[in-house]
Amino acid sequence: MLRKISRLTIASVLLPLAVALTPVGADAATPVPRAAAGATIQNDVFWKDTAGNPIYSQGGGVLKVGNTYYWYGVKYSGAVSYYNNPAGGKNGNVGFSAITIYSSTDLANWKFEGNAMTPSDVGGWVGRVGVSRNPTTGKYVLATQGNGGLVFGTSSTPNGHFTYAGTQSNIQNVSTGMSGDQSVFTDDDGRAYLVFSNKSGRSHLYVSPLRSSDFLHAEAAKNVYNSSAGGREGNIMFKQNGTYYFCSSDLHGWNSSHTYCITAKNIMGPYSAEFVLQGTDADFSHVTQTGLAFTVTGSAGSFVMFGGDRWSDFAGNGLGYNDWVPVSFNGTTPVFHSLSQWNVDAAAGTWSAGSGNNYVLNPSAEADRVAQNNLAGWTNVGGNVNSNKLGGHTGRWAIAQSSTSAYNATRYQNISLPNGTYTLSAWVKRSGGQKKATIFAKNFGASEVNRSISQSMGTWTKVTVPGITVTNGSIQVGVFSDANAGNWVNVDDFSLTQTS
Repeated sequence: MLRKISRLTIASVLLPLAVALTPVGADAATPVPRAAAGATIQNDVFWKDTAGNPIYSQGGGVLKVGNTYYWYGVKYSGAVSYYNNPAGGKNGNVGFSAITIYSSTDLANWKFEGNAMTPSDVGGWVGRVGVSRNPTTGKYVLATQGNGGLVFGTSSTPNGHFTYAGTQSNIQNVSTGMSGDQSVFTDDDGRAYLVFSNKSGRSHLYVSPLRSSDFLHAEAAKNVYNSSAGGREGNIMFKQNGTYYFCSSDLHGWNSSHTYCITAKNIMGPYSAEFVLQGTDADFSHVTQTGLAFTVTGSAGSFVMFGGDRWSDFAGNGLGYNDWVPVSFNGTTPVFHSLSQWNVDAAAGTWSAGSGNNYVLNPSAEADRVAQNNLAGWTNVGGNVNSNKLGGHTGRWAIAQSSTSAYNATRYQNISLPNGTYTLSAWVKRSGGQKKATIFAKNFGASEVNRSISQSMGTWTKVTVPGITVTNGSIQVGVFSDANAGNWVNVDDFSLTQTS
């Protein structure tokens, strides 16, 4: 059934006002058509608030009060610069402007409530932010990383100004004395915990209860896990059916990463062996780093909201700062759904893939963060003539095929998706001169369709393959070159969207 929905205001993208809503069951790993209603979340763009202004909220957390979700995060000076000129590339301006507050009842349309704290309140730079309500004092308590340690602030309302309440310079039992990337987790019983890794090296993971009387002090921490394969950052926690999931990213600085998780029945452990969150490999968590997580529970179901931080301002990897996706459960196994557009019904606790979702993963080669031949989500034929290259249509990187010798190469992706009619597109630059070069789609229940890209074109040009009718629930898309020595082609921003 077609119906009008509310939308997240976005920059540079116009969404249709009417979409076919196809929700997904809470335990399903792939979209299944069912009936639902809701609002639409559009990823891979700069989000705007209900007043039409850019949303600046990174490294934050969400707290639900009644039927309203409050989202707290950091506004950095470099985020403003990159928003105004993403083509200018990444920047190093990590200057702290404010801790912002936004509110929403549908998780797609966010109202700017004001600044929780500014540099004059905290006395300098701050990092990751979380808020919880203390049941004893009734105060809302903000905890954030500052230059001098763990900074606290309090407010009598969730959307008010937070008054500075002190700085804790040391957390007992932590190897470096203070937290690295952290978040605040509030359990079902109202108790709050700091979830973090150690400040230097970040190979040790900790859980620290916030002092029950006022939440203004992190109690002695429990070292719940030590990573044997690099550090962990972007630490978050969510809970499902009595199981705690402690998740983190690789120690990649501002870049995207797989999401790693450990689980326990008791928040203080013991925790399981580490595993990679299913669905985060093919595009490194939708080109994000673990940022926040919270459970959305409604009248018809529940799921976990994964709020990924895309640090495009400081890493240069694509558009947007906030990419939120649903996590469902196959039994006790969490499943990450990498969606560029999806529908959410917060009141019902349900979600679905959006009619404008791009089914290609890592479509802009931004997930990989470094120059290499084998890209996340893509399969190569022809060896190292396939690579990525700096200087994409958007972001820093693009898919590339080139060689000083004659070559025959393919880079492709096999995709499972609902039957229907689709349009494939990509942005292309090329030398020309190939015997044959195409953007193609095949193995979808009919003969291959493609568009030639063997003509010379020194500027980015959009190539479109419309009217692809999928009848077998799968498709292969990619780029092919039968080329002479010195021929090259660069491809960026693949898109595969359903048209009917």
